Amino acid sequence: MTDRVLSLQFHAGMETTTLQFPFPYEPYSIQKQFMEALYTTIDEGKIGIFESPTGTGKSLSLICGALTWLRDHEEKKKQEAVGLLEERDVTMDSSSTQPPQGHCSSPALSSSTEPNWIADFVQKKAERELVDKLKEEAIRKRKREERMELIRHNVQLQYALKHKSDQDEEARRLLRLSAESGEEDGKGAVLGDGEEELIVADYESDDDGKPKNSICDEEEDDLEEDHVTKIYYCSRTHSQLAQFVHEVQKSPFREEVRVVSLASRQNLCINEEVRRLGSVQLINDRCMEMQRNKHGKAEKSTDTEPKRRRREPKAVCPFSRHEALLGLRDETLVKVRDVEDMVVLGRETKACPYYGGRLAVPAAQLVVLPYQVLLHEAMRRASGIKLKDQVVIIDEAHNLMDTIACIYSSEVMGTQLCCAHSQLTQYMERYRNRLKAKNLMYVKQILFVLEGLVHVLGGKVDQNPHSQVTQAGTEMLTINNFLFRAQIDNINLFKVQRYFEKSLISRKLNGFVEKYQGTGVAVSVSKKENQRTEGLGRFLKSLQSGQQAHTVPIPGQKVAEEDKQSSVVCPMIQVEGFLSALTNANKDGRLVVQRQGTLAQDSLKFLLLNPAIHFAPVLKECKAVIIAGGTMQPVADFKEQLLLSAGVSEERISGFSCGHVIPPQNILPIVLCSGPSGQELEFTFQNRETPQMMEETGRVLSNLCNVVPGGLVCFFPSYEYERRVLAHWNSTGVLGRLAARKKIFQEPRKASQVEQVLKEYSRCIQHCSQAGAVLSGALLFSVVGGKMSEGINFSDELGRCVIMVGMPYPNIKSPELQEKMAYLDKHMPHVGGQSPGKALVENLCMKAVNQSIGRAIRHRGDYACIVLLDRRYSRPGTLQKLPEWIRNRTQVQPTFGPAFGGIRKFFMEKKQQQQQ
Repeated sequence: MTDRVLSLQFHAGMETTTLQFPFPYEPYSIQKQFMEALYTTIDEGKIGIFESPTGTGKSLSLICGALTWLRDHEEKKKQEAVGLLEERDVTMDSSSTQPPQGHCSSPALSSSTEPNWIADFVQKKAERELVDKLKEEAIRKRKREERMELIRHNVQLQYALKHKSDQDEEARRLLRLSAESGEEDGKGAVLGDGEEELIVADYESDDDGKPKNSICDEEEDDLEEDHVTKIYYCSRTHSQLAQFVHEVQKSPFREEVRVVSLASRQNLCINEEVRRLGSVQLINDRCMEMQRNKHGKAEKSTDTEPKRRRREPKAVCPFSRHEALLGLRDETLVKVRDVEDMVVLGRETKACPYYGGRLAVPAAQLVVLPYQVLLHEAMRRASGIKLKDQVVIIDEAHNLMDTIACIYSSEVMGTQLCCAHSQLTQYMERYRNRLKAKNLMYVKQILFVLEGLVHVLGGKVDQNPHSQVTQAGTEMLTINNFLFRAQIDNINLFKVQRYFEKSLISRKLNGFVEKYQGTGVAVSVSKKENQRTEGLGRFLKSLQSGQQAHTVPIPGQKVAEEDKQSSVVCPMIQVEGFLSALTNANKDGRLVVQRQGTLAQDSLKFLLLNPAIHFAPVLKECKAVIIAGGTMQPVADFKEQLLLSAGVSEERISGFSCGHVIPPQNILPIVLCSGPSGQELEFTFQNRETPQMMEETGRVLSNLCNVVPGGLVCFFPSYEYERRVLAHWNSTGVLGRLAARKKIFQEPRKASQVEQVLKEYSRCIQHCSQAGAVLSGALLFSVVGGKMSEGINFSDELGRCVIMVGMPYPNIKSPELQEKMAYLDKHMPHVGGQSPGKALVENLCMKAVNQSIGRAIRHRGDYACIVLLDRRYSRPGTLQKLPEWIRNRTQVQPTFGPAFGGIRKFFMEKKQQQQQ
């Protein structure tokens, strides 16, 4: 593969500049347009909405366009710095040759010229500071480049650090064994082993930045370096991120760009003891506990204190050594690596890829991460991400608003509330004499809040939630009304939230639960306290006997190992997230109170209505934000609900939508308004389940199976409708006629079975393509919004025809959707005579349609037919919400005959072309 340099004309105002875009091959014309538009958007500091269909080289265009801007930006900064330094040197030389100006002797003149002297002094001081800063940046950059070059070309240096780390670890192990052999057991322990770490730190003030006695990581503060200008690339899944990194490895920038891939502990952890825990929460908790053990300071003992018996050494992760992490940081930056490569490198260097990757963020030029990490403020802060004047690219952003709403929404079950109250009560009784007054006050406030939340559900915290009957129903409340209903409106939830964050009470409670679960030993409390908590103990045991999805292990109870893996470790963590959600503004969210008949099954859910409030900091801090996707239509939602609502001006928003690389004759989209017997196709909720409509749909599919080669994918609006239609076809013989032409497959409900079904589907089509095969291919029944409507490639023979049965409108009776519609009608402008709420329903439908029909065309030589079975698709407003490259070729066919003839002719021509 030979790298090319593409020259494009860049227009900035009245000036025209020629840009050099390195590219691995001769790009398509739409890729040239894409890169030029991307460069312009970033350079002008705008918010861009970019749409580029799959198969058009979107990832490579993003890489080459964005990194070309970054290269030019760095070169421009370098030239400006050199110019300023030279100008400063000239100024200093000229000032040294001129005689000094004496002060005026006249008082009047002196007073009149004094402000000029002050202004000159301030200006010169600012110039000196700027020059000093530029010099420091130049020195730091040169040192970084020298270090990268040494690591890149000197193999011995790469493994010298590893050898030294092994020697240090062996020395530490021998010293530890020697120390343990010489120690004697003490007597008179005040608390059990490991209980000191379960006590929350002294919490004296609500205003200071950190609680008293909190541990500060001084090493990380010393090592923190300035962030270079960088690009944050975000996508939805780790597989998509790995795909992007592989494209970077193939790009012309592979040798010069510094890349780091961030991921969760579950993906990056190399400590087998921690990885075996399985669940994300368990892995996170265990890792943070080991980090606290690493940074914990030994307590100073005095002669007056009683001797404590020797405790077992606290577990510390062997892969978190400081020197090893620095080595991993440097090796990460010298070569483009994805998450799997980071794990391999971590095992080789015996350093944690999770924390080593964080250390590499400041010096990296391209940071690849899941967009949940970028969008969640706390995760962003914990990962060391600073967005000030940086560039953010959010790929696969068609469901960006839903993702933000999901991240900041929260749900808690009645069982979790009761368990959290029980555990916190026992914790308070156990350590009452060890807790400061401020801690006790906040613990009691949390208990009071939990009682109020259970009260809203119609239950009590001191009774078995499975035996408490509640009145079934769903209720929607504003945040203020919910707080009044729970009788917690007098509690300052902002202070409670700060207490959760600073005291780590949820983590402490989690450790308390883990310490006493499965041991068969009751928590050691006084006789009076035992009497007080005896009823709670019986209550907790009764919880375990019931069937519950959110059971939590509690002190003194034995739990099977597999139950430990599957259960939520600490319900207080879930409660903490829910209370944090309650601090949103009253107009930006709603509380859904769902009662299922028993308190254990009841739930409280916070629904975020305004995702713009959490996306606004990203838009405000970044230099430019690129929102990209294969299918972004309709884009009105993004502009109104996400950008304009966040305070972005209309002038700062730009859009770009490119066509497809396939020839226009390789796609045939048809809106079919009626079936073979003349039955009008309109799959409304009232008539879609009538026998006439289901039979007409079967006739359409039977005819298409006769002329469509290879694979045919049929999307239904829901699993329930698919079940009803297939049951009707089975009873009337339609399914048998379809099976005579194509082997029938059905999308599985379980995600673990999807890959197996796709393999069998592909194998069947390959077998049917051979000469003498009885069947002409395969027919796959799928569901819009299901496991095969997004992220699956039905390229070539796997998807020669995609059929969309009806319009997949969301459930209009859903309380959440109704509340969202009411919110938009109240706060969003009415455009085109349609209310924003109704526009939301239409847009949700068309987004799902666009994602599903985009499964077929995947590369330049691919071809397919798209059939939309519903006359409502022919409405001008609906057609406008199809992707442009599909909309421009769409035919509206009122009757079945011409449509069927066009489809047959389409595939006959493709067959002749292949034979030629």
